[in-house]
Amino acid sequence: MKKLYAVIDTNVLVSALLTKNPEAPPAQVLRAVLNGQIIPLYHPDITKEYREVLNRKKFGFSPQLTEALISAIESFGMKIFPQPTGEHLIDMSDLIFYEVAMEKQDEDARLVTGNLKHYPIKECIVTPAEMLAILHNNRTNNEKRQEDTP
Repeated sequence: MKKLYAVIDTNVLVSALLTKNPEAPPAQVLRAVLNGQIIPLYHPDITKEYREVLNRKKFGFSPQLTEALISAIESFGMKIFPQPTGEHLIDMSDLIFYEVAMEKQDEDARLVTGNLKHYPIKECIVTPAEMLAILHNNRTNNEKRQEDTP
């Protein structure tokens, strides 16, 4: 199976943890990260933002949950130190997410976000639902290859 690399925007993690619906796209994306179907790409500034946002009192997530999630992303993921892209975004605090994804474009990396409007329109910037379709297509292609093998 082709490896799928993705930067997971903080809003996707928040949505995944808040939803009561385990079939919601953000929850499914998070499960795919935790079960190794998606290899998360991160940078220390990204995990710093994860900590800051996930520990906000308004969400009510336990510090243990936050640390376990970030630890899993760091353990299963790939730390990336990207080259500057020179891109100017609506919210420049999102730049590190964008640049990490751009750094791994040779690996067809994606940036999974619930805020498409924060980023340039590019095929590699996808919603959680679009990432699930990519994941499903990857699985289907792998199954076809296995069927074709004598």
